[in-house]
Amino acid sequence: VQLQASGGGLVQPGGSLRLSCAASGFIANLNVMGWYRQAPGELRELVASITNGRSTNYADSVKARFTISRDNVKRTVYLQMNNLKPEDTAVYYCNAARVTGNIRNDYWGQGTQVTVSS
Repeated sequence: VQLQASGGGLVQPGGSLRLSCAASGFIANLNVMGWYRQAPGELRELVASITNGRSTNYADSVKARFTISRDNVKRTVYLQMNNLKPEDTAVYYCNAARVTGNIRNDYWGQGTQVTVSS
């Protein structure tokens, strides 16, 4: 599985960005796709995830501001980020997971920098 992320950049507080992540390779049974982020000196944290059934999960800090969606035909997951705050500054990583019973295999994209600053 290869994940190609794009869409990061520099934006002012209150602005918007949309991240995209295209999956290729052996993508069968990728149950969950999502976005994580890691700020300098911090642990990587889940931002949002979406299942094959389009059930979503969000970190409390981004609820009502970020929206995750997926296009199964294009094999792409999106993260629409609105009302961005300086604390959203981080490297954002696309994630895909294949979950079979109690076994989870994770795949990661290369990361894209999001900087929120005036």
